[in-house]
Amino acid sequence: MTIPTMGRASPTSEADLLRNTERARLRALVSADLDQARQFHAPDFQSITPIGAALSKEDYMGAIASGHLKYLTWQPADIAVRLYDGAAVLRYRAQLEVVFGGHKIPLSDYWHTDTYEDRDGQWMVVWSHATAIR
Repeated sequence: MTIPTMGRASPTSEADLLRNTERARLRALVSADLDQARQFHAPDFQSITPIGAALSKEDYMGAIASGHLKYLTWQPADIAVRLYDGAAVLRYRAQLEVVFGGHKIPLSDYWHTDTYEDRDGQWMVVWSHATAIR
């Protein structure tokens, strides 16, 4: 899997690059390819889970590595992108099926908001927040 890299392109192509980057990140998480997944996440990454837990990059990657968190399916719908100078916010609805702490959580809908930053010419996710849709 190749990690998309930034170029100085039009806002439309930059937004498409971010969408492709997010989809590649999700594929790496679902396949538990942690070498690949780590490359998409900034060192200071933080995830806020649907239950309100704050996870650092190492907490998040460690949970996947140990099997405490296993994504079975992560299917994003259309990804909206807002571009700023050196940063971007992505928002989308997705269907996820996950095993968390040995408990299977059935396919459910969630909203995701991810903040990316340009880190030396590569888009990296720094914040991720998921909200369950009831």
